Amino acid sequence: MSATSFDVRIWKTETYARKSGKGYRVPWRVETKRFSRAFQTASLAESFRASLVTAARKGEAFIVESGVPLSMASQTAGPPLTWFEHAMDFMDAKWPDAAPKHRKSTANGLVTVTVALVRSDAEFSEAALLRKALRGWAFNPPARRRSPDPPEHLADAIEWIRRESLLLNDLADPDVLRRALTAIGRKLDGTVAATSTIAVKRAALSGALVLAVEQGRLPGNPLKQVKTKRQRQVTAIDVRSVANPQQATDLLDAVKHIEPSLYAYFACMYFAALRPAEARLLHDRDCMLPDSGWGQLVLAGSYQDPGSAWTDDGQPGEIRGLKHRNTKETRPVPADPQLVGALRWHIDRFGVGAGGLLFPTRIGRFGRPVSPPFGNPVSMKTVYRVWAAARSNALTEQQVASPLAARPYDLRHACVSTWLEAGVPSARVAAWAGHSVAVLHRVYAHCLDGREDEARRRVDVFRNGPSDA
Repeated sequence: MSATSFDVRIWKTETYARKSGKGYRVPWRVETKRFSRAFQTASLAESFRASLVTAARKGEAFIVESGVPLSMASQTAGPPLTWFEHAMDFMDAKWPDAAPKHRKSTANGLVTVTVALVRSDAEFSEAALLRKALRGWAFNPPARRRSPDPPEHLADAIEWIRRESLLLNDLADPDVLRRALTAIGRKLDGTVAATSTIAVKRAALSGALVLAVEQGRLPGNPLKQVKTKRQRQVTAIDVRSVANPQQATDLLDAVKHIEPSLYAYFACMYFAALRPAEARLLHDRDCMLPDSGWGQLVLAGSYQDPGSAWTDDGQPGEIRGLKHRNTKETRPVPADPQLVGALRWHIDRFGVGAGGLLFPTRIGRFGRPVSPPFGNPVSMKTVYRVWAAARSNALTEQQVASPLAARPYDLRHACVSTWLEAGVPSARVAAWAGHSVAVLHRVYAHCLDGREDEARRRVDVFRNGPSDA
């Protein structure tokens, strides 16, 4: 039986500002635990407060966990739901139809929100352990199915969050909801989070609240009532990150020297604008590589590896369809002669992995070779390690410290920018790159590093005439 207490204090009804007008909140305390419930009208708030006051005057015991008197608890199907319990229900509902990577990002968003939505005076001594317990057990339905009780090393953290989590109804209070939004906007060190990270975590919070409304657990989505300053997500690429042709050539040459088996992998990004995940799934059957001239790649999917905890079969990764396309759709991409030559050289020297996979894992932990057969796509840890070494070898110290080609993905940006600079129509570039024309114009810069001087020279010539030199 739940613990009860007669130590109760009920405060006057408070008002607060909402987008649609005034809101009304009833605050009270049972022992040291504070509660509040929000209402849309003053009469509803006063009616609820009167019920609490009447129960207290009659000498009725209040349930410490939920804050309601015993008579109110008996009128309901159970104790009021906490945010933590609802967040687990939301993850259960979301899991079956979500991609592994989306499951992982949703769980991370719920972890941030859940840690913020606890009693204001509550603090768990091991914050990292609490996040681990939430991510690894509470918000991972398969883990909970395998072990209905949390693992022993996580049990204290789960018990604490069960006890200290605010009620779901408390989120109707704008001040409470702003605590969650503030947490979403910050990294663990207190600095401002990236706009994309904020958007992903806010989507997790919003989705959970939408489900609460659908299930009748909340009368409306309180997120719509809270006015916050939304950061504009920057979608255009940083021009400083785009390598010019000479820089890209130097980087690819460095890769060829450091790890030859990945030279063609990076070449696919620079010469054909493949996404890293698309290049990881490239097979020999996808490549038309003539003896001379242009060839073609036909992309059929991508390989994502969010981790075995988030996939249905327990494997670290899974094959996904192409971005923004149906599962069975393909995308043809031209392969210019340099890429054709790189791929032919790669196949001749290294062969292919299981099923004709071009870029399987050949290097294991600590740089040790992996024995054939090569079955899994190349690890992104290997990709990032080789790319970091190539930047150090091919770029100046100042360039290494800059955003120039900071990620392998920036080779894709350089390719698309090159196509645009070469005068290829936008619709054709968008089709090759695998997104819409609108996204192309919004995201990709129409210039390469090193073209600024040429643009200024043209302005000088137009204004002042050609130079005598």
